[in-house]
Amino acid sequence: MGVLRSTQSMAAEVEEMRAALQPPGGAAAWRWRGAAGAAAAKRGAGADEGAAEPRAVCVTGGISFLGLALVDRLLRHGYSVRLALETQEDLDKLREMDLFGENGRDGVWTIMANVMDPESLHRAFDGCVGVFHTSSLVDPGGISGYTKHMATLEAKVAEQVVEACVRTESVRKCVFTSSLLACVWRQSHPHRRRFPATVDESCWSDETFCREKKLWFALGKTMAEKAAWRAARGRDLKLVTVCPALVTGPGFRRRNSTPSIAYLKGAHTMLAEGLLATADVERVAEAHVRVYEAMGGATAAGGRYICYDHVVRQAEEFVELERQLGLRPRMPPIPAAAPPSFELCNRKLARLVSSRRRCTHDAYLPVTYD
Repeated sequence: MGVLRSTQSMAAEVEEMRAALQPPGGAAAWRWRGAAGAAAAKRGAGADEGAAEPRAVCVTGGISFLGLALVDRLLRHGYSVRLALETQEDLDKLREMDLFGENGRDGVWTIMANVMDPESLHRAFDGCVGVFHTSSLVDPGGISGYTKHMATLEAKVAEQVVEACVRTESVRKCVFTSSLLACVWRQSHPHRRRFPATVDESCWSDETFCREKKLWFALGKTMAEKAAWRAARGRDLKLVTVCPALVTGPGFRRRNSTPSIAYLKGAHTMLAEGLLATADVERVAEAHVRVYEAMGGATAAGGRYICYDHVVRQAEEFVELERQLGLRPRMPPIPAAAPPSFELCNRKLARLVSSRRRCTHDAYLPVTYD
């Protein structure tokens, strides 16, 4: 599932990941000390024994761009985290970064898990109350970012993950990372409307349209999210999906270039129709934690949540985005007076975040929404 890289390339990536994730105060700021560290160790020991702990969660794809940001955010919120890694390369990379100390010492434990193997997933999830499924298939060639076959595999993995959550007695909640692309691609477009049509959580991308236009990344995300909802229907599992826009942030060119390039297929059309948006990786990670914590509260979270913090409206912005990804910039042909056909809406997530701010005394990272 991972991307094979040269030793030099891997070393450079590790160094950039370490620099991007380094908090104020240096590496020591990652270390949990005193009572907090002892509590984390106690929680981790309980998880290893199969006893569910209320602050123990598992993150798939934890070595990814979003995955590492999410682990950081979970640690800051006082969770103990089990990282489900897919390859030895992922484990080696994590060790080289030396962010979390020895296995378990800083509230982070690692476990190898094959996302295509239900038994492997069950072992990874056992003892955790919640699961964050952030892993995504990538193109081994690292060029196109996605293929038609991988879209089918993505849906299969989603089904396996939810089934493993249901099968694991300790797991009560699952936050599933989908994509805004699972909402925006549709066959029918509004014409001659006075105002743009709203795209929110009720909207789904048209799978037939995605196949016709060879939008494989969008197809994979749509199929995977639908597969997750089907697998969870009528089961004893609380499921919520987060649909982020193109995830950006420090170092995203090197660390997230493959899915970013795949995301941008059809970007000219998205830009013209008001559907091209970005989301800072830290804000996406925070949104995952906020949604998870609201799943059992008075303002119970449920369903889907669109997440973005910026809509790309100018051709110059798009050119700069391509430049940051190392792509050859192309000025999109957009008529100067053409109004967008659609308007993105993330009001549902904004309301949840606002309600959580009113009812909690925790210190959260400030998040702004359009």
